[in-house]
Formats: sequence, C-alpha cells, structure tokens
Amino acid sequence: MPIIALIIIGAAAGFLATRMMKVNTDVPTTIAIGIFGALIGGFVLRFLITITGWMAGFVGAVLGAVLLLWLWKTYIAK
Repeated sequence: MPIIALIIIGAAAGFLATRMMKVNTDVPTTIAIGIFGALIGGFVLRFLITITGWMAGFVGAVLGAVLLLWLWKTYIAK
C-alpha cells in the first residue's frame, strides 16, 4: 500500500477508532494511532486484502486501531 494511502486510511481509521472507543486525542495522536493500527490490521488481515480489495484494508485498519487504543487505555493511560 503506498505511503499516501496508508496515511489517509490511517487517519480515517484513527478517527473512527477514537470515536468508537470514546477517547479524546489530538490530531497527530489520532493519525498515529490510525497509521499504526493500519499496520497491525494490515498484517493480521492481509489475506482479506487480497480477496476483497481496499475495503478490507480499511476494516483491518479500523480493527487494528481499536485494538491499539484498547491496549493504550488498558496499560498506558491510567
């Protein structure tokens, strides 16, 4: 996935994930969470990307960002 697409999808995924998890973060943190979540989701759900295309990548990015936010809320931000 090109880096520009990763940033755009990651920013959207981070925004959705922070809203789903009810976490208030600033814009750079939201984008970073989305990008790292996209990386996590991309590795975990790579087989879906090959089958269904970019939509599966977006779903994986959101799921990865939600997982990252859960870990962050549970273990880091107390």
